[in-house]
Amino acid sequence: MTGPRVTGRVLFVGAGPGAADLLTFRAARAIAAADVVIWAASLVHPDVLEHARPDAEIVDSARLPMEGVLPYYERAAAEGLTVARVHSGDPALWGALQEQLDRCRELGLETEVVPGVSSFSAVAAAVRRELTIPEVAQSVILTRLGGGKTPMPPGEEVREFARHGATMALFLSAARSGQLQEELLEGGYPEDTPCVVAYRCTWPDELVVRCTLGELAATVKAHRLWKHTLVLVGPALAAEGTRSHLYHPGHFHGFRRAEPAARRRLREARRP
Repeated sequence: MTGPRVTGRVLFVGAGPGAADLLTFRAARAIAAADVVIWAASLVHPDVLEHARPDAEIVDSARLPMEGVLPYYERAAAEGLTVARVHSGDPALWGALQEQLDRCRELGLETEVVPGVSSFSAVAAAVRRELTIPEVAQSVILTRLGGGKTPMPPGEEVREFARHGATMALFLSAARSGQLQEELLEGGYPEDTPCVVAYRCTWPDELVVRCTLGELAATVKAHRLWKHTLVLVGPALAAEGTRSHLYHPGHFHGFRRAEPAARRRLREARRP
């Protein structure tokens, strides 16, 4: 007789932007359940390891290529272990997540992805700004500058996205701030467009600086920033809030009736 099939599992856990108290409850439970916790000391705050069991095996992946991580997945499949693979921010963004999920599927491992707070959300919170101001910007574009280690697909150049005039969050781009500024300007943002430059937001040594697009490259270089830096750009970063229809007394939905007079005023305001 053959014994029961052993199946391990890998939990891909979003650690958030830095501060350990920005972990979700689900993320903390996932780390606490793991026999092996794999984390990158270069990207994840060590305080997240406080949720790990005392007997858990802790592996720093900062110096490991994918081939150095895969043996832990293979061991999990063979021994029925639970692995928590801790990613900075949200695993869905620039986390090399898909190739790991594919390999786990080949090994017969169960998988779960626990979302995390992305750094662009943390930066918006740090400067107390809404990124989607009615009638100013209703879209947020998450992207990175082309020309780095990973080629950009055709049509995804920063200058092309900039033509929309929406709010942009630019990851992995501070090392080439001059090129970044040039492409944003070429795309149509005016030089006085507000920007936020944030280094290791929510970490103890965070640095968050406001500037205009015309000052972007000089600001990044003055602070000697080249990694762990996010740039937000767009008119919503300085715009005053406009009246939201959602909370207007003339708006109705399944839980609230519209006030008739306010409803008429709202309709009139919408007419061209």
